[in-house]
Amino acid sequence: MNKHQSVEDFLIYLENKGFKFQEDAIGFIYFGKRYTNASDAIVNTAIEITLKAQKIFDSSFYISILETLQSQNIKTRKEAFQFLQDKGVLSESV
Repeated sequence: MNKHQSVEDFLIYLENKGFKFQEDAIGFIYFGKRYTNASDAIVNTAIEITLKAQKIFDSSFYISILETLQSQNIKTRKEAFQFLQDKGVLSESV
């Protein structure tokens, strides 16, 4: 994953890896981006964390992660994973 990848490119990347998103999920991803005013990097990280933690795209979990990352002023994927591991949301093996 490229840290400067757009949300659109990241979704295409994930679809090429076998993750299929319903149209409503894609709409929700962009809604969350606008709602939280998050960067593409943070949106992509929230999508990745959601898929790793839930094994599917769970829209409420995604919004929760996105809001948390924004409220904690987290700017990078590495910071996000460290913060969520510290909080027990993600296992160390992720």
